[in-house]
Amino acid sequence: MGSCLYECQVMHHRFSPKAHHFNYRIFMLAVDLDELPNISKGNALLSVNRGNLYSIREDDFMPTREPLHNGSAGVPASVRCAGLKDRVLEFVRMKGSEIHVGRVVLVTLPRVAGYLFNPVSFYFCYDKEGKPAAAIAEVTNTFREVKPYFLGPSAFAVESGRAAFHMKVCKHFYVSPYSDVDVSFDFILRPPEGAIAIQIDDYEGAERTLTSTVTGRRVPLSTGRLAWFSVKYPLVTLRVIFLIHLHALLLRIKGVPWFAKASRSREQRDLYRPHRSIETTPLT
Repeated sequence: MGSCLYECQVMHHRFSPKAHHFNYRIFMLAVDLDELPNISKGNALLSVNRGNLYSIREDDFMPTREPLHNGSAGVPASVRCAGLKDRVLEFVRMKGSEIHVGRVVLVTLPRVAGYLFNPVSFYFCYDKEGKPAAAIAEVTNTFREVKPYFLGPSAFAVESGRAAFHMKVCKHFYVSPYSDVDVSFDFILRPPEGAIAIQIDDYEGAERTLTSTVTGRRVPLSTGRLAWFSVKYPLVTLRVIFLIHLHALLLRIKGVPWFAKASRSREQRDLYRPHRSIETTPLT
């Protein structure tokens, strides 16, 4: 089975307007979507599409069958497919990419005791020969809005001796009250093998204002390992959402400027599950 776990360290470092740094440890689940029906077999703590201590629900990801908010040209408005891998493949196709995708590996946080919060999930698509062909970064904010960013074959290159999908794109998404919606994401997504290494930077023009990294090592997916991680990283998804709010408070105390979500509603584009603060705001 190609599915596994990654024991990770997450780091955030804000450079401006005031410096702020923190890191924490988590684990992430990497699922070969062809194996999704079988990953829970023999694993007492993990289930698919039903409750358990840890679970994966296909409807939690790639909500591309739902209406697209403030869509722009070239962005798929809806995808008819029901299964998660089928939605990923259809999304890739509708982005205009002529890729014959074989495997798709999803790297994400699972539900823990039914609770889910995923700041970002990653899909790595491989062609029929097993070579990296495309990647998707699916970003979710604390309002539960979802926006997938597509990195196609043209974004794939070898940098510093390692292969990676690298793309800089305007965010047009409200991720943090301390980062404007029209700054740029700079993605560096290295296909996971024995280790995982991901970097996402924020840029305001040519200035890098924030860097975030996820690095870690591969470990087997087993009941024993999940039981140990339940002790080592208890309630991992709750910890993530707690740390997000804690450090938002610390930035507020430091006097970092912030802005309300509804104040830039028209610039928030190509997202799913819009919050009521922008869903009812006229776009014209």
